[in-house]
Amino acid sequence: MDIAAAREEFIDYVRVERNFSAQTARAYASDLNAFVQWAAARALIDTRDVELDNYRDWLWKMSNDGLAPSTIARRSATLRSWSAWMWREGATETDTAARLRSPKTGKRLPKVVPRDAMDAVLRGLGAAAAEGGPTDVRDHAIVELLYASGLRVSELCGLDIDDIDLDRLTVRVTGKGSKQRIVPFGVPAQSAIIDYLRDARAHLLRQNSAPTAGDTSAVFVGTRGARLSTRSAYTVISRILSRVPAASGVGPHTLRHTAATHLLDGGADLRAVQELLGHSSLGTTQIYTHVSADRLRESYRLAHPRA
Repeated sequence: MDIAAAREEFIDYVRVERNFSAQTARAYASDLNAFVQWAAARALIDTRDVELDNYRDWLWKMSNDGLAPSTIARRSATLRSWSAWMWREGATETDTAARLRSPKTGKRLPKVVPRDAMDAVLRGLGAAAAEGGPTDVRDHAIVELLYASGLRVSELCGLDIDDIDLDRLTVRVTGKGSKQRIVPFGVPAQSAIIDYLRDARAHLLRQNSAPTAGDTSAVFVGTRGARLSTRSAYTVISRILSRVPAASGVGPHTLRHTAATHLLDGGADLRAVQELLGHSSLGTTQIYTHVSADRLRESYRLAHPRA
């Protein structure tokens, strides 16, 4: 089978049969596009031409080019999944990449916005919403909900009106692998969402001249009335966080890290936080306990006379 064709069929497989999210499918496609281009430059056209050493050479080149270990590890995992699929489909005689190993990435602790800085961010957004326009009201609701619930930005952008229960203070979220979960949020987020839904959302919907603009079910919409894209949400949140000295250099996912860490700092059960975040493995959630432990050690070092 032609390598390029195998790439396209595999992406269709993960989208349709495995029902992976669009974001995950794009990541697979990006990784395999890079490999196929590299292979074509070396006259590797057929899937049966590719050997384990070819995969290793590609990963080695990326390492020499200075790519992050986490990126190389992800691409290694993509190759293993693709190779296993090609073998099952009869495109190769063996699972060529079965013995391909990822580099050790190490565990980097997530960046977290301190509690006082987070309070200042929310106060500033609330003041801007009270005096500003529809986008200020929307942005306040976005950050309040992300911080209250620990949602991924993509999950927030995928919310429909029917997903939010303002009486029970819960939101139904469709996460990775199309798995659904119910996530609670607090009264401040409830108030911000109500303010947004009452006037600001309708105003934003009217900005779009398309006749179907008012029919959208999306909770959060952009300045042209369409569903807010993940990229636009990242831009909004990054701009907000860039104004906070304590949050400099961090991205939108930091709000998720911050929510989880502040919950654990406040005494929340680790498994409850796992359920809230939609982690399939408790080990993924445990990294936030290390953040809290680091804070404890730093506080001890600064405060104890015999530290």
